[in-house]
Amino acid sequence: MLDALDSQILHALHVVPRAPFRVIGEAVGASEQTVARRYRAMRRSGTMRVVGLVNPAVHGLTASIVRITLRPDRIDALAEAVTRLPEISFANVSFGGSEIVCSMEAPHDGRVPDVLRQLGCSPGVLDVTTRMVLHAYSPPGADWARLGPSLPEEAVALLLERHPRQEPKGPPAELREEDGALLAVLAEDGRASQATLAEGTGWTTGRIARRMEALERSGTLLYDVDLVPERLGYPFSAALWMRTSPGRLHETGTAVAALPRVVFAAATSGDQNLMAIVMCTDVADFYGFLSRGLATVPGVTDYTVSVRLRALKQAASLVHRGRLVPPLPRR
Repeated sequence: MLDALDSQILHALHVVPRAPFRVIGEAVGASEQTVARRYRAMRRSGTMRVVGLVNPAVHGLTASIVRITLRPDRIDALAEAVTRLPEISFANVSFGGSEIVCSMEAPHDGRVPDVLRQLGCSPGVLDVTTRMVLHAYSPPGADWARLGPSLPEEAVALLLERHPRQEPKGPPAELREEDGALLAVLAEDGRASQATLAEGTGWTTGRIARRMEALERSGTLLYDVDLVPERLGYPFSAALWMRTSPGRLHETGTAVAALPRVVFAAATSGDQNLMAIVMCTDVADFYGFLSRGLATVPGVTDYTVSVRLRALKQAASLVHRGRLVPPLPRR
């Protein structure tokens, strides 16, 4: 389990993923060398990875949540197939071994993605249910205090002052063919240095800086911090599927997102029009969340639960034996 300094460094990375170690050190009250050493140790141990991602909107895609019901004897074969699909992220096997829950980038123009056809035809698959994410109430890691020791407000303000975030303006920029090499390096390491980026692209540092600024400013290039919840002291995780009326959708969704233990909440299409991801310390902690937390939210008329049994994939990382590793090469 990580200590308070590691947790604060992770919080800083969620705020400004590419901030220099010197700036993060000022925010957490540690030396640049200490922050760099702690970061590299967490990355080397597979506890976390900072990754650069392309906004799916660039390709006319939107986030969807997929629930795949299958025979338990086919779970391992399908789990391997899911991890190899680049369109799929945040994949987990649910308790009981008869369901895989994952996030997928899919077109919103009515076309059925090839990946869904492929999954639906897989041996042992009984049903595939897809829900489009209509509105995210809280992105993962938005409130780090729910996961571990967090930075005070003044430290967050210092980070943003010393290393301002690019606020997306306008539609995402179209990618160029030559961007492929740059994005490939950032997908492996979102904090790759200018020297590493120059080596991977053959570009000058000035060209790299200008292109990254343009991609970040347009919202084309995003960053995420993949984590192993067990290393944070939260080995128990579950997805909640809830229903509320359209008139109370925003009120109820906002209230669910504000609950302790909730790290993601969104409005979705489908008969259960709200979903949330909850991270807890154990079964008793989760029961307390349901009976004393969710029970206080007005507007939730019913819910079902998918308890995570095994994590397969994060935003851009596989989970292998409890540690994050780069994704498998495409076949």
